[in-house]
Amino acid sequence: MSETVSTPHGLPMTRDAGPFDPPREISRLREHRPVSPMIFPDGHEGWLVTGYDAVRRLMADTRFSSRQDIGVLHVPYEIPGMPTSTEPSPQLPGVFIAMDPPDHTRLRRKLTGAFTVKRMKVLEEHITDIAERQLDELARRTPPVDLVEAFALPVPSLVICELLGVPYADRADFQANSAKFMVKDQPIDEKMAAYGALNAYLAELVTSKRAAPGEDILSDLARQDDLTVDELTGIAFLLLLAGHETTANMLSLGAFALLEHPEQLAELRADPDLMPGAVEELMRYLSVADIFYRYATEDIELGGETIREGATVVVSLLAANRDPHRFDDPDTLDVHRKARGHLSFGHGIHQCLGQQLARIEMRAGFDALLRRFPTLELAIPAEEVKLRTDMNIYGVHELPVTWTPGR
Repeated sequence: MSETVSTPHGLPMTRDAGPFDPPREISRLREHRPVSPMIFPDGHEGWLVTGYDAVRRLMADTRFSSRQDIGVLHVPYEIPGMPTSTEPSPQLPGVFIAMDPPDHTRLRRKLTGAFTVKRMKVLEEHITDIAERQLDELARRTPPVDLVEAFALPVPSLVICELLGVPYADRADFQANSAKFMVKDQPIDEKMAAYGALNAYLAELVTSKRAAPGEDILSDLARQDDLTVDELTGIAFLLLLAGHETTANMLSLGAFALLEHPEQLAELRADPDLMPGAVEELMRYLSVADIFYRYATEDIELGGETIREGATVVVSLLAANRDPHRFDDPDTLDVHRKARGHLSFGHGIHQCLGQQLARIEMRAGFDALLRRFPTLELAIPAEEVKLRTDMNIYGVHELPVTWTPGR
């Protein structure tokens, strides 16, 4: 079975099966060898994991480390100016997604109270108001309009800024720097400059919160003496980046997918009660946060293969979420599907902390958009939509849309 596909050299990234589907080579690998060797650009012999069961097992197994400071982490695509790595990367204070227990546990525990289901439910009405106000503004504009700039990006940015206590007036700078940081092949010096600018901004912000705390998540954290300013800055960086990048891209790419599936769109409009399930299905179908890394801390058996200690393992959540062994007819978008069990929020100890917030934002956003703009359609041919194939979070750079005003 494993002889039917060749070992990939670097991560296959060309979206040659369509804007919503995994690259064809990744789908072939999942079919024939879901735990596959992969040669990295620097010559490292690592692994690519694409099957649902293997991905789920890997993400639940803490022998696959998330830390970047215990071994050399190899990147599966070229980054201009990136020197060949021979040393582990430094640990970034506060960035707990790149930590293992007990450090991960200590920092994540500080935030669990901020993102409880109960607290998110209390916020639901406010988030709905934010989405509605943004659509009021959209309705006043003359189409065509870029839905990313006018709706998909502002809604989660407003929400996360309010939650964290980040001044919304500063959004242009932090969005520009986070965008630069997220470009896959951004020259390393430009990437680090963007990271440095974001870090400097957030360090100043958390220092001011410590001096004069308000009613927001960063202030709550700043009141805790056992967190250093560097840790607070790292947590703020992680929450700000994750809090607007992922949801913004789900709203824009999800709108694109629904416009390209008019029969699904019509069913959602006819029955808004389908929306919670439709959000789960869109999460599964699109998997905008697709690629994650782990590092084998010992020899580990996975999917019939032996992953040697020291190997870098690349995980594709999109491929796993399209696995026909887990989901029937997985390449079809079906708003009636029971898609719970998808891996778009991860699995195991690193499962997304803000997943309830993201669900509420998407339900509110899609519901209001479909209800208030019944004649919404693409303003350009689908093949001309600029895809974020160059970014670490997938989506669209722009989504020009039009509608019949007053309808």
